[in-house]
Amino acid sequence: MIVERVFPAVSWLKSYNRVQFGQDATAAFIVTMLLIPQSLAYAMLAGVPPEVGLYSSILPLVLYALFGTSTSLSVGPVAVASLMTATSLAAIAEQGTASYLTGAITLALLSGAMLLVMGVMKLGMITNLLSHSVISGFISASGIIIALSQVKHILGVQAHGDNVVTQLLSMMSNIAQFNSMTFVVGVSVLMFLLLARRYAKRCLVWLKIPETYAASLSKTAPILGVLGSLSLVYVYDLQTYGVAITGNIPAGLPHFGFSLPSLELFKNLVLPALMISIIGYVESISVGKTLGAKRREKVQPNQELIGLGSANIASGLSGGFPVTGGFSRSVVNFDAGAVTQLAGVMTAIGIMIASLVLTPVLFFLPKATLAATIIVAVMTLIDFSILKKTWFFSRSDFYAVLATVVITLLFGVEVGVASGVGLSVLLHLSRTSRPHVAEVGLIEGSEHFRNVKRYDVKTAANLLCLRPDESLFFVNAAFLEDSILESINQRPAITHVVIQCSAVNDIDFSALEMLESLNTELQAANISLSLSEVKGPVMDSLEFSGFLQHLSGKVFLSQYQAFKTLANG
Repeated sequence: MIVERVFPAVSWLKSYNRVQFGQDATAAFIVTMLLIPQSLAYAMLAGVPPEVGLYSSILPLVLYALFGTSTSLSVGPVAVASLMTATSLAAIAEQGTASYLTGAITLALLSGAMLLVMGVMKLGMITNLLSHSVISGFISASGIIIALSQVKHILGVQAHGDNVVTQLLSMMSNIAQFNSMTFVVGVSVLMFLLLARRYAKRCLVWLKIPETYAASLSKTAPILGVLGSLSLVYVYDLQTYGVAITGNIPAGLPHFGFSLPSLELFKNLVLPALMISIIGYVESISVGKTLGAKRREKVQPNQELIGLGSANIASGLSGGFPVTGGFSRSVVNFDAGAVTQLAGVMTAIGIMIASLVLTPVLFFLPKATLAATIIVAVMTLIDFSILKKTWFFSRSDFYAVLATVVITLLFGVEVGVASGVGLSVLLHLSRTSRPHVAEVGLIEGSEHFRNVKRYDVKTAANLLCLRPDESLFFVNAAFLEDSILESINQRPAITHVVIQCSAVNDIDFSALEMLESLNTELQAANISLSLSEVKGPVMDSLEFSGFLQHLSGKVFLSQYQAFKTLANG
């Protein structure tokens, strides 16, 4: 059991068979076809040499297969993490230099170490601190920045910037560099990929290919875009017309090594690495849980931290940059029939073969093709329907999402992710600081108590019964105290206050001090304070603190018992 907990792969290896091998091999072939152009494209987005994208898609897949708990998640370079890598390194080193690549490797190592530590400390619940709506807004805004950052490769111009304003101004100032041949290549590939996304599956089904395989094969259209545009550049010598190409990609496998970063580099990258870790983990665990639910498999959050941490450390040790579970690849992996993480290991082998054999062929690959691949891939990230949904459901959520989107677009992903995390925490604190506190009364003919504003209930003039629908801690303790004192000031006939604790799961020291102060204040006004329906752990805390010895009222087993005892008494 201990071995399986540390190495989840052991559980499926024990019962592995030929049928599963065939399914995994098929999925691995399809995902490899998708991952080759994606790895090259995301390397360009991150600002590292193209072969680094391939290196980041080999060993991380193997390590995640050993330590990860999702059978479908495909780990490797992804759009948001690649953009965050480029943004983090922009102020530290110039793209194309050894210092820049060292920074990217350091980010992977730091990110991996942080994820591992969080996994060992069982901090998988970290995702609960991030609002889903806020993160959705951040990812959508990041998708726009990513897509816009690739337009320069479609136009054939030089541009820079980490937000929409600087990117647009930079492209406009350099529009004189516009290259019509590059534009034709880029737009052609872009249109092909968009049409393939919509019609490829239908065409494959029409060719009598089973629908299950047709759906997966249709996702490998980028490899056809690569081969087609590459052939055109080679045959018609388009680089002489100004079409930028990838150029020489060194053949071979990654070189393994480790060197401690300088203290200055560590200080510059530790915060960006933390942000990349959090966003990458949230994205990965969301995909893993979504796909896992379809197979009724449980994805372990804490073990996923260890799996992703190991994958990132493996990426850094093999000269790669930060990786995480990719949505599009994982869905393709799932739809193609992958049943275990051996599909990921086979995919890694496929990328190894590509690194050894195919890199000379990719010499003539246009950068505009990779840009088109990125643009189409990130279109799935852009979904602003969350704004409409939150507008009608929760205005506080809406404003938090809108603020995250605007901040990310105007100030870049680093500020955007920080604001997203901050707004998520503020949103949570805002809600818990003003919990729903209902005055309750007895429904005639029953022992049930409900909100006096929603039901026709029986109350007593001398009795105030309040039910806080939240645990009591430092953020909301004062709010509950104010609610009780305000009600008492408005109703002089009250002689008993009962706090129904059915929704209170915990009480911290600040809340305890509030209750002690409230008890003293009410006692001075000849009003007793009682509690009802107190849960065991909360009761243990109150008894241990000595609070119950000074309580002016009683602790009742049920709210009904409290009402019958104190009403009109």
